[in-house]
Amino acid sequence: MKVLLDEFLNYLTVERGLSKNTISSYRTDILAFIGRMEKIGIKDIDRIKRQDITAHMLYLKEKGISGNSISRALVAIKMFYRFLVQEHLTKDDTAGVLESPKLIRPLPNVLNIAEVEKLLGAPDLRDWMGIRDRAALELMYASGMRVSEMVELTMDGLNLDVGFIKCRGKGDKERIVPIGKSAKEAVTRYIEKVRPRLLKKGNDKHLFLSRLGKKISRQSFWKMMKSNARKARIKKEITPHTLRHSFATHLLEGGADLRVVQEMLGHADIATTQFYTHIDKSRLKSIHTKFHPRA
Repeated sequence: MKVLLDEFLNYLTVERGLSKNTISSYRTDILAFIGRMEKIGIKDIDRIKRQDITAHMLYLKEKGISGNSISRALVAIKMFYRFLVQEHLTKDDTAGVLESPKLIRPLPNVLNIAEVEKLLGAPDLRDWMGIRDRAALELMYASGMRVSEMVELTMDGLNLDVGFIKCRGKGDKERIVPIGKSAKEAVTRYIEKVRPRLLKKGNDKHLFLSRLGKKISRQSFWKMMKSNARKARIKKEITPHTLRHSFATHLLEGGADLRVVQEMLGHADIATTQFYTHIDKSRLKSIHTKFHPRA
């Protein structure tokens, strides 16, 4: 189960872009849960039943753990199970039916347009990897793709003549997303000048390849992005999701229809997309507070 936990923590870091403190809290809560299960003789995730999870919550209460901490632990366990089902690492979402409190979702870091320009301009185009990195960053900002969708994108998913990409999101749902001129030019440059050199042996179908000619990993993409953010002297905390957040926020700020943005992001529920309208309101409020003489 600890191996599964490591995969989950990597997902939280790279895919969800959660803070180190949040990930540390999840690690502590789930390690305690796994430890408790092992003490009662359960070492296989598929053998855990709902009553075992409920018993763990009661055990925490008996130990004098605060209600907020118990609620946080349950949220961590539910997220852990959701990830395992999503990645086909277990069949049943055993924790799914357990009620957990609704937590306030923190507003993510969003780059302003000037910061995005700095980030996109950071890769060194005199270097092979710089050309690849520029193409990946341009495409992510142009499309709002998740990093998991980016690394799985194949050559067959590109239609640069028309200017769109085809990617598969959560639940294996396919969607078409348009991309702009800058992304098309950056990707074309990468395909023509760099990808054939990286491909080396075999015939890997993935668009973005590592130095070894294999599909780039989510972790490598995250490290690349942070490196370029440092070169661009961006002080905000950067994650692969930052460009996705920025993509959605900038579209809505520019007057894009919420339903269209929902479609491009691949959100099943429009309420998820509406979250980005709250980011914009928060930004307006902070500007008002900062500059209005009687704020």
